[in-house]
Amino acid sequence: MSTENPQAAGLAALAGLIADRTRAACLLALLDGRAWTAGELARHAGVAASTLSEHLGRLVAGGLLAEERQGRHRYVRLADARVAQLVEDLAAQVPAAVVRRPPRSLREASAGAALARGRTCYDHLAGRLGTVLTDALTRRGLLRQDTGFALTDAGVEWFGTAGVPLDPGGRRPLARGCLDWTERRPHLAGAAGAALCRRALEAGWCVRVGSGRAVAVTPSGERVFSDLLGISGRPWLETG
Repeated sequence: MSTENPQAAGLAALAGLIADRTRAACLLALLDGRAWTAGELARHAGVAASTLSEHLGRLVAGGLLAEERQGRHRYVRLADARVAQLVEDLAAQVPAAVVRRPPRSLREASAGAALARGRTCYDHLAGRLGTVLTDALTRRGLLRQDTGFALTDAGVEWFGTAGVPLDPGGRRPLARGCLDWTERRPHLAGAAGAALCRRALEAGWCVRVGSGRAVAVTPSGERVFSDLLGISGRPWLETG
């Protein structure tokens, strides 16, 4: 007589939460690291507000989303960095042929190209920009990828001199590889990735494009990345 494995039951329940197109669209949108209203997510997912409310309730109850209320507005965000990692890792497993299907409109093509060039993945930089920065850190001996992602001593010092403060006492790993779903190789995540992204946005090295996850490098950012990491040209604009 077999007994039910509670871990298996929990995994099936978690997979069931994600295995819905509307809920998956919400989780992907929330990878920008910001809080969205239920109305914004409903418009993004193309469903009625009443329909989305039921989906959000399930995601909150399942621990994937955190909910905040301010007056009449209901805001939701990803529960934590672990949820963001789970969503990004699953997205990276989608076959390339599906991700790169022909766009249905010029607007969709432009939005997809912007995301591929640079975007936020919860609280760190992703897309071609994310991998370019990760490669530059690795080439200069600031980041090691041969035995897993780890900042070198020189890397920790570099973050300090670059004005990107780290929190080595936090609960998250200092450096972690996150598989990029457009580039199909890792970019820098963890506390160091979050610190670099935060500094880039606060200092104006990068700016958000529109209301989604896409980011673009500013002329100031180009100079900084050249001075600090030796990145020449605009490799984040190059097509794969």
